[in-house]
Amino acid sequence: MGVKQPHRENSRARSTKGREESGVVEVAIPKKILTIDIGGSKIKILVTGETKPRRIPSHKKLSPSEMVQAVLKLARGWTFDAVSIGYPGLVGNHGPRSEPGNLGTGWVGFNFAAAFALPVKIVNDAAMQALGSYEGGRMLFLGLGTGLGSTLIAENIIIPLELGRLKYHRKDSFADVLGKRGLQRLGKRTWRHTVIEIATMLAEAFVSDTVVLGGGNAKGLGVLPHGMQISGNQAAFRGGFRLWRLEDIRTHSTKSDHHLTDPTGGEAEWRML
Repeated sequence: MGVKQPHRENSRARSTKGREESGVVEVAIPKKILTIDIGGSKIKILVTGETKPRRIPSHKKLSPSEMVQAVLKLARGWTFDAVSIGYPGLVGNHGPRSEPGNLGTGWVGFNFAAAFALPVKIVNDAAMQALGSYEGGRMLFLGLGTGLGSTLIAENIIIPLELGRLKYHRKDSFADVLGKRGLQRLGKRTWRHTVIEIATMLAEAFVSDTVVLGGGNAKGLGVLPHGMQISGNQAAFRGGFRLWRLEDIRTHSTKSDHHLTDPTGGEAEWRML
């Protein structure tokens, strides 16, 4: 039996002039956004105006269609007219560019806008949390979760990175030592020292003003050196809400051949590289 979908406002009702024949539909910035933070161990959601996130476990065989149905069930009682997704993998103009390492398959090419029947913005999960953590200057974000997420933001330019692929030792990558497996293998004390060592090295390499450490394991780091800080619990959701003010982030419409854009005009204040 299909899951009954929660009430969702129709953003098309608030659309300004549409340009269907050119493949572009203009829409206003949505009033209520459902933000979905997909992780290797859990999925967390929050909608504009609420303060308490809802969460469910994820698993290694989780498919995108299963995620959508689970999220719609979890979001019952909330109203929303657009969706932001933080995805644990590479993201391009057409959505996921690689399958997630800790979930199931079928994410590349999946039509999230059609599945939710709403406009969708999707970015890398670390980029979304970084956006929600950003307060200015040159910031390096490191997400310490199942693996390692990473994003650099410099003067409103967002640069998703894949620092987890870099080698730390001959056999271990940064993701191996900074992720969940590294914490379990090294123990909390050694892992904390390793996190600070690598974060300091990366901060120097990227000439960062600030290093923000997020993800589920960051809260166990304790007192940090000057220039490092822990990301707030709501950063990923704040980033998901902010996405809809970034014209440079593609909006996927319910029609796969259409691209939605903010009708306000002018140049985008932010860029995603």
